[in-house]
Amino acid sequence: MSVAGGGCAAAREPRLGIDIGKVIINGPGHPGGGDTAFFQGDEETMLATPEMPGAAASIRRLAALFGGRVWLVSKCGPRVQARTLRWLDGHGFYERAGIRRENVRFCLTRQEKRPHCEELGLTHFVDDHPEVHEEIRGTVGCLYFFGPQAAPVPSWGIHAATWADAERLIAASLTGT
Repeated sequence: MSVAGGGCAAAREPRLGIDIGKVIINGPGHPGGGDTAFFQGDEETMLATPEMPGAAASIRRLAALFGGRVWLVSKCGPRVQARTLRWLDGHGFYERAGIRRENVRFCLTRQEKRPHCEELGLTHFVDDHPEVHEEIRGTVGCLYFFGPQAAPVPSWGIHAATWADAERLIAASLTGT
């Protein structure tokens, strides 16, 4: 299947990977100081970091389309991993997004996302970092560049400015429309 204008092809069983920072957790949108509030603030401040608009609802609908085959794959160190898991729990994210706690993976470098994609057989991936897409290109067929991008999205990628866009584009890749 392919998406017109996107060049995205998913010949295998569809499996979705999603980054967390600036894709699910809206660090820059924190009312008290942007990303640093999530990374350096106390527990209450960290938990006050908002979710990207529409993330959980869109992911819930996508999880249904993917038959639950959705994983969160994030690059961060041990301290931020722990904070991220507390944020996901504190926001009831697993239940609201329709994904399992066991479907969260972490790595220490962007390059380490590729082995996760290979092991999980991911066919679609949503990430805000062009470097990640470059690393997983060839392993994952449908690459969604989330949010504002500093440079034009390459022809082999698909820009998804919002979760509404990402949901529409990913769903279209599954139906061929």
